[in-house]
Amino acid sequence: MSEAQMEIAEYGWDEARGVFVHPESTPYVAGPRPLPQSLDHLEDREYTSNMTVEGRWPTVVRLTHTWQNVVDMDGRRYMFHYYRQALNVYDITDPTARELILEKRYAPEEGEFGAASIAYNEQLGAWLLIQCFEVPRTYGQDSNKYANPDTLARLMSVPGFRGFRVYELTGPTDWKLLAEVPTGPVDPVTGIHQGSGGVDTPAYDGGRYLYICAAPDDTFINQEFATYPYTPAQLIYDMSDPRRPQLVSTWWVPGQRVDEIAAYRAWSRHGNRNSWMGARVPTSVPVPLERGGRYGYTAMGGLGLYVLDLADPAHPTVAGSLELPQSWAGIEGDVVDTSRVTSRGVVLVNGGPMNEDGYEPYKEVYVIDVADPTEPRIIATLPRPLPPPDAPYRDFVFRRGKFGPKRFGSNQHPGTPDPNLTLYSFGNAGVQMFDLTDLREPRQAGYFVPRMTDELDNPRSYLVPTESIFVEWDRRLVWAFTTSGMYLLTSPLLGEPRPDALSLGRPS
Repeated sequence: MSEAQMEIAEYGWDEARGVFVHPESTPYVAGPRPLPQSLDHLEDREYTSNMTVEGRWPTVVRLTHTWQNVVDMDGRRYMFHYYRQALNVYDITDPTARELILEKRYAPEEGEFGAASIAYNEQLGAWLLIQCFEVPRTYGQDSNKYANPDTLARLMSVPGFRGFRVYELTGPTDWKLLAEVPTGPVDPVTGIHQGSGGVDTPAYDGGRYLYICAAPDDTFINQEFATYPYTPAQLIYDMSDPRRPQLVSTWWVPGQRVDEIAAYRAWSRHGNRNSWMGARVPTSVPVPLERGGRYGYTAMGGLGLYVLDLADPAHPTVAGSLELPQSWAGIEGDVVDTSRVTSRGVVLVNGGPMNEDGYEPYKEVYVIDVADPTEPRIIATLPRPLPPPDAPYRDFVFRRGKFGPKRFGSNQHPGTPDPNLTLYSFGNAGVQMFDLTDLREPRQAGYFVPRMTDELDNPRSYLVPTESIFVEWDRRLVWAFTTSGMYLLTSPLLGEPRPDALSLGRPS
């Protein structure tokens, strides 16, 4: 399918209906595509509804995205805020007096701080810090493997560790290495690792099993996305001995491996050269297997949502699956929020935008009924966030940059998520809150939209004004990480803040 075939003529503001019309499908393109109604400046203004800014710090660890984890030690709460070469650690015990206790920048020869999961391991009696390391992601169009035939081999031969490392967290700023585990074969002569390494964050709750998504070798390359070589699968590791993690199983969708030609050609996205195929985050298991849980939930990009039966974790099987509506460019199936499986019988699934200025299909957040795991079905979508009435634009697309959902944060936020309320980072629409009381008619319930201007000397810093949030459900606090700084937010919909209600409750 050519790029011209993937574009439609109808694109932009429909005055008669008062709505923005997205293209049905587009190629991935780098750079702005402003429309006549787009602002010609960066808006130096913020908007709030049902949210209050309790604090702001002009801290930007990295543009467009960062990760966060928290740990409680000796009655204090610490936050890790990082991405690859940059790491900050804060004492947030008193959230309004956030204190920076570590600021580290990694030199190229030092490696990086990998996307992490932190949990207390009862068997070891210690906090474990597990970090994923992957082959570099090269989203630039100069790395298009279809336009440049040598690109694929070049991307696959990049040196460096690909896998995960297990550390014991001995203090909020100190950790020691327990294990280093490649997720694929390592060439004994060149030292080059096969496969992608651990993609994004691992999922670990301190129990027996660790979940990671990775392309485990160089056969997993049936990836439509033009600037990435691999199509990640889902891996399970046994952490009974954190010093020697053992691979339990690898699961993937038929067609992901290079020799699975018939299955690959049967994919509905086959040949579009745009869709991300395979996992981006690991399987989420809302009830641990060792505590009677059975099902895991994974979004596999353009391959859809899968409910995995993990009754025998060594042999995962598909209990049910659901193909998501096509929505390329952008990521079609990115993350799964499983925090309401036991309370409401639903998961929330969303993709994420890649193009600026609305030049791709809108990325919905789907409410999916999984009460019957064999027949997951979409029952609603979260409403498209609307700009405040006094904003100088009628749709967030015109605010510039990327508009659409990124993440609800993480399935490992402290405390118990409100079954009737969810929050998402939404690019140029900031932090968006949604009321889920009526699952079939969710509604926009509040928002915090930060200003687009910042103190950064970077002409592209506006691209994703808000991509990361972290929700402390136990303390009823929301952290937003934006290009105009780090914000502490509260909301009456969350309830009165409880700064002393540390729920992790583990010894140091």
